[in-house]
Amino acid sequence: MTGKDLRIVFMGTPDFATASLQALVENGYQVVGVITAPDKPAGRGRQLQESAVKKYAAEKGLHIMQPEKLKNPDFIAELERLKADLQVVVAFRMLPEAVWHMPRLGTFNLHGSLLPQYRGAAPLNWAIINGEKETGVTTFLLSHEIDTGAILFREKITIGENDTVGDIHDRLMEIGAGLVVKTVDALADGHCSPIDQDAIKVDELKPAPKIFKEDCRIDWTKPGVQIRNLIRGLSPYPAAWTELKASEGQTLAMKVFSADLEMGSVAQPGSIQTDGKNYLKVATADGWLSITDLQLAGKKRMNTVEFLRGFHGIENARVQ
Repeated sequence: MTGKDLRIVFMGTPDFATASLQALVENGYQVVGVITAPDKPAGRGRQLQESAVKKYAAEKGLHIMQPEKLKNPDFIAELERLKADLQVVVAFRMLPEAVWHMPRLGTFNLHGSLLPQYRGAAPLNWAIINGEKETGVTTFLLSHEIDTGAILFREKITIGENDTVGDIHDRLMEIGAGLVVKTVDALADGHCSPIDQDAIKVDELKPAPKIFKEDCRIDWTKPGVQIRNLIRGLSPYPAAWTELKASEGQTLAMKVFSADLEMGSVAQPGSIQTDGKNYLKVATADGWLSITDLQLAGKKRMNTVEFLRGFHGIENARVQ
């Protein structure tokens, strides 16, 4: 039996998942059902927005399910009627055993890290925030504990010193799509030897928990390298942020999307150095970060030259 003989149910929500669904569909695999998040209100008008996966599935005329609760008996019954041989999960929520245990070949997940490292909701972000030099994608069989199932395949990439999480997301999205197809074929023909995650020796397991707003706040008392890694690991979304204290006492929230490291003289962390035209430097624990791309609350994203052109009195401001 080949992968194209299998009846496949795909589960996913964002763009990262769409690439894998597209790889299966365009290569002739039988996707008999697509499960994605319910439509949600978004934007100023609070209009219902469809997930990226739903939009693509609808374009291709695929059978779409959007259950509010994955343990709903009606949803379980509908899923059983699809008679899937295999389920593929990419960037979706945690599944109950009644769902992941249903197909004869089980359910596998594509995860954006080299498991067992960076289990959790935000593996791409944390790898960069922690200054890793490599990351990758892993396919693994689902089991009871999240992100702990037996590993099927892994593929590594190098993290460049200037790579942002946006860059890594786009590269791994494409590599992951290829790994999904490879995994489907291997499970279909039986040429797959799952590896228990406990058999992979690591010095220290690093988690990848969900990122909240306070995790994104810049602490200027930290070394410049750590701050720059935080900025890269959150750019373009959700974005590192700080507060700009203007000379007239006004406090403005400011997102920082990119900055260059500049060692040298040490000043009070958070103090600003600028010529008012071309550069904006902020002091860290051991040097300076030259901010190159930013956004004030309520304004558009802009480079530093554009920002300085419209912001007067920056010489007497500071960040905190």
